[in-house]
Amino acid sequence: QVQLVESGGGLVQAGGSLRLSCLASGRTFSRYIMGWFRQAPGKEREIVATITWSGASTSYAGAVKGRFTISRDNAKNTVFLQMNSLKPEDTAVYYCVADLRGGRWAYWGQGAQVTVSS
Repeated sequence: QVQLVESGGGLVQAGGSLRLSCLASGRTFSRYIMGWFRQAPGKEREIVATITWSGASTSYAGAVKGRFTISRDNAKNTVFLQMNSLKPEDTAVYYCVADLRGGRWAYWGQGAQVTVSS
């Protein structure tokens, strides 16, 4: 079993930056593909970014490419999402996810609220 705990959310003005962290329990963290989803009010949940177990390969949603950076520190069982040049439309609950199996993510965090004011 893996538990994911997000931190680092909050309120920021447009153009500002935030860094989300996701601390994972479990000894096999380094084997998992990790990612971040977000869900804005009244909208469906969407994938934001993913990172392979080694960190060598990453992917991003078009809306955040060039502004957000996903990274991981396997020694600390932590994955990060650096968010720069934030926009009001980035306002959402951000979820950390782990272990992609057959197109589904096996583990989800509880979510962290990010609010960007205009």
